[in-house]
Amino acid sequence: MKKIVFTLIIGLILSGCSIVNQVGGAITFSQCEYVYNSISNIQLAGLKLGDTSNISVANLAKISSILAAGDNQNIPFNMTLKVDVSNPNQNTAFLNSMDYVIILNNMEFADGKIDIPIRVEPGETKTMRISVGVDLTYLMNRYSREKVSEDMYAFLGLKPEPSKVTLKLWPKVIVGNTPIKAPAAIPVVFTFGGK
Repeated sequence: MKKIVFTLIIGLILSGCSIVNQVGGAITFSQCEYVYNSISNIQLAGLKLGDTSNISVANLAKISSILAAGDNQNIPFNMTLKVDVSNPNQNTAFLNSMDYVIILNNMEFADGKIDIPIRVEPGETKTMRISVGVDLTYLMNRYSREKVSEDMYAFLGLKPEPSKVTLKLWPKVIVGNTPIKAPAAIPVVFTFGGK
């Protein structure tokens, strides 16, 4: 937390009033409470699975076939991750953008950017939506087909044990034309899947 504040103070020194507002909003944003809300719109290689609460036997066969696909085939995986952001502070929390990384069990699953401005008034809770897309073939080449398949079966609720999901958020402020990313991530940890 001290590193975040130090970095943001440096930004204050380098720029004017609008930067002061951005830094203040970012500091307040880093002090908000983050709670997992839900995952929806799950798609595996075009197969729509919703929130995986009712995967049919036919879908199970398709999922197995997709995950066993040849090495040269792309396996796109998409979902929408929702996180509730609550602001218990006296000041408004706001950001223009942030970076994120999602870790599924011990595997770096996906990363990306949220470029939609987020503003949370004092005492307010807002749901932040993160659109996630990853090519599972890339992960299979990086880790192994077996590891990725096993982790996806658990994530999709096709195995008894749930997956541990860690979402790391890095707020960013713009100083001049340069985005400055906070050195410390905001973690959100939850489980998903399993039977």
